[in-house]
Amino acid sequence: MNAENQPILVLKDLSVAANQATPEQNLILKQLNLTINAGDFVSVLGTNGAGKSTLFNAIAGNLPIPTGELRLNGHLLNSLSAEKRSRYIARVFQDPKLGTAPRMTVAENLLLALHRGQRRTLKPRGLKQQRANFQRLLATMGNGLAEHLDTPAENLSGGQRQALSFLMATERQPDLLLLDEHTAALDPKTSDQLMAQTNQVVTEQQLTCLMITHHLEDALKYGNRLIILSTGQILLDVSGTEKAALTKTDILAYFGQLASVEN
Repeated sequence: MNAENQPILVLKDLSVAANQATPEQNLILKQLNLTINAGDFVSVLGTNGAGKSTLFNAIAGNLPIPTGELRLNGHLLNSLSAEKRSRYIARVFQDPKLGTAPRMTVAENLLLALHRGQRRTLKPRGLKQQRANFQRLLATMGNGLAEHLDTPAENLSGGQRQALSFLMATERQPDLLLLDEHTAALDPKTSDQLMAQTNQVVTEQQLTCLMITHHLEDALKYGNRLIILSTGQILLDVSGTEKAALTKTDILAYFGQLASVEN
């Protein structure tokens, strides 16, 4: 585990465009600079088109980085594929269907995640040996998921499937966890349950986490840091007592100022 206050993720003068090498090319991230330290739990806010998803796609390796540097634990990742980055970076998407293999059982999905990034061999899967561990892991979610160890993922409820996606992403304690509006598709009660569990896991495992959210209450309640993106740049970055002093009214007022500037 990395020591606190040590840089985990460093973005230097990062510029990324959508529709690259086409007449519709549009610069989304504009010489963005950001340093994330070990153990940071960062809420990422911004209006539609601010660059939040583009930021995550660039970090995860789903978009090329033509300008600037992206370093994880000091290593330059610009040319590293998304597949290779998945050894160190885990991501949970907004759509519960994107994080799991639908026809595989819950246990098989967890086993798949357990070996993410490892070289595939012909050795036995070891599923039987992991069942008790998986059962205990599922029970921590408190949503009945532990009763569905042998259920195909496609037969789970949306909340259970997203909880499974979250467990799969954190099972091996990634160097960096990206939560891409991971509660947005859930009903309020299920969203609250998953956020509480998210906070517990991130805190107990001392994970380094970036979380895109449109729920201002969650952004204010959870984590030690909050950033706001607008037109591809970071316009607000607060942490510690400064973040704790923020209110929903402060954030809404700030977004009102952004809207007037962007329009």
